Amino acid sequence: MTDRHDVPTYFVYGEPTRVLDVGFFHVEAVMERRNVHFGHVSPHKHPQMGQITYWFKGGGTYRIEDHTWNFSAPTVSFVPSSVVHAFDVEEHSDAVVISISDDQLRSLAASVDLPLDAPCLFEGSPEDPAWIRLDRLSEMVVDEYLGTTSTSPRLLAGLIGVMLSQIARLGGGSDFTEASPSKRLAASLRRAIDLHYREDWTVARYVTLLATTPHLLDKAARETFGQSVKEMLMERRLLEAKRLLMFTIRSVEDIAREIGFEDPAYFSRFFRKRTGISPAAWRQGRIASPEADDRSALPHRQTSTEDPANPEIQAR
Repeated sequence: MTDRHDVPTYFVYGEPTRVLDVGFFHVEAVMERRNVHFGHVSPHKHPQMGQITYWFKGGGTYRIEDHTWNFSAPTVSFVPSSVVHAFDVEEHSDAVVISISDDQLRSLAASVDLPLDAPCLFEGSPEDPAWIRLDRLSEMVVDEYLGTTSTSPRLLAGLIGVMLSQIARLGGGSDFTEASPSKRLAASLRRAIDLHYREDWTVARYVTLLATTPHLLDKAARETFGQSVKEMLMERRLLEAKRLLMFTIRSVEDIAREIGFEDPAYFSRFFRKRTGISPAAWRQGRIASPEADDRSALPHRQTSTEDPANPEIQAR
């Protein structure tokens, strides 16, 4: 596969990577971007979100890191953030791609049966009741995402969680192994940060915990996630601050202490430096415009009942 240093990172395929807001979801059909990839999606990665790809039609070749499969529908894969993947598919192939931000995956991890830090790919039979259930779940996710009135983030998260657990049931667990020791180290670092970011650990403590060297740890972080260890620590604290500001009524001072800032003024400077506005202004903006999330930057997709000529996602 392409050298990892040459692998591009995208928001969604073909679009420059950008910071995702908390609780981000995106759902689309692979062939909505046919004019971008023409059935050939080159090796790439998404630094801040994992993806479920459910192939309900056609087939081709799918690659995850150094593994390659020839597949035919139905096939489903889960790829965590920063895992390199690519595919070549036949002209009439199509799939539902569900992108889920890392923070949303973290919130789902305890309630789903699928390991969310390792990729997997499973093939099945369209007559198998378990695969029929997966197909129905994918339709429910699409319908909820494209709701004509409003989308419930909690319901959407619940449906995606059930879908992830159904994938685990189909595969009976994944035996996919990472090829790169550096990538395994980076994954261990991210798990450690999730456990200890509130404690304001230094980089040196993570080095000791993971029994490595500062150079190797920083190299693994930069190669896998495109950030230094220190940047990963700061971004994790910022992400949790946004979640608490958005989903709770706790004071800014209380939130600052929750994520390891004893000085609320220092927390406010930290937040403003990374977002351009104060924590209170950021919260007020979300309250005033709750629909102003990352979906708004994407073209709205209509269902077949709205536009029969539209070839995009529809009930199958």
